[in-house]
Amino acid sequence: MKNQTALTTFILLGLTDDTRLKILLLIFLFLSYMLSVSGNLTIIILTLIDSHLKTPMYLFLQNFSFLEISFTTACVPRFLHSILSGDKSITYNACVSQLLFTDLFAVTEFFLLATMSYDRYVAICKPLHYTTIMNSRVCKNFILFCWVAALIIILPPISLGLGLEFCDLNVIDHFCCDASPILKISCSDTWLIEQMVIVCAVLTFIITLMCVVLSYIYIIRTILKFSSAQQRKKAFSTCSSHMIVVSITYGSCIFIYVKPSAKDEVAINKGISLLITSISPMLNPFIYTLRNKQVKQAFHDSIKKIAFLSKM
Repeated sequence: MKNQTALTTFILLGLTDDTRLKILLLIFLFLSYMLSVSGNLTIIILTLIDSHLKTPMYLFLQNFSFLEISFTTACVPRFLHSILSGDKSITYNACVSQLLFTDLFAVTEFFLLATMSYDRYVAICKPLHYTTIMNSRVCKNFILFCWVAALIIILPPISLGLGLEFCDLNVIDHFCCDASPILKISCSDTWLIEQMVIVCAVLTFIITLMCVVLSYIYIIRTILKFSSAQQRKKAFSTCSSHMIVVSITYGSCIFIYVKPSAKDEVAINKGISLLITSISPMLNPFIYTLRNKQVKQAFHDSIKKIAFLSKM
């Protein structure tokens, strides 16, 4: 993002200037952030220390939790500081970094969700070959692929964005550095970058969604062939948490890209972005723990061990 007037800082407008709303927003964001970090960190620790959670599904869940912590940390603490201090400025380099990391973590999540759906497909449709197909090396390669694919997708538009000119405009109508409001204040021709952002977003969305949909079509077809109702219930329960998270993630992101041009109004998207960066990362640990007997059992076992050690 080049600048004609030695632009070194941006001003992030945030969500509101109302003092009461700011206080409510501060409390809400702080609580949701702490719950998100503690919940996802708990999942990471459990999958590392519990021997029953060493399967591919929990390896992917461990990485998903890491991404959730990283994504919300890239946005929320900076916004909390802005509300507390009243300082809405953000340096040019910090803004570029925030944009890069939030996009990287978000796109990686999409590919990881698609990978997790494939894992469920193999577990249910090819149970006898599951350990062979989803061995440790394959799982690690899948995770590496998610990160590399995300980098390949986000780097072209961000690289082009480094050449943008901003003249005297430096006020970003958002609470974090996001592509659309940044393009809105640029005095350069943003058409090419806008199209690239749309193509990259749609490409990520369609490719990963197709993987998820195809996986679940085969999963549902296989489950319906089970003779026992108990088997069908058990099979569906192993997928339910992932299906809920997929629905929340894809459903919320549809609203972000319903308008193709960065020059359009971004007020609605600011609210949805807030939900994505605060609510979703907070809900995911509860979705996976409350609907997963193994994670709940591992959590209870860990609590018992801590209680036993504290008495010694």
